[in-house]
Amino acid sequence: MSKPVNLNRFRKDKARADKTSRAEENAVRFGRTKGEKKLDRARTEMARRDLDGHKAEE
Repeated sequence: MSKPVNLNRFRKDKARADKTSRAEENAVRFGRTKGEKKLDRARTEMARRDLDGHKAEE
């Protein structure tokens, strides 16, 4: 006779595997390195400073 299968454990293991694969896909699609984020922040800050410098004073 075969060993009984715990269906709750099977369901939870499958959900965990699905969640992990979805997280890996999102990391590839949306993930950026720390350096990329820092560079983006620096560029945004520089653009903001340049724009503020060009504003006309009243």
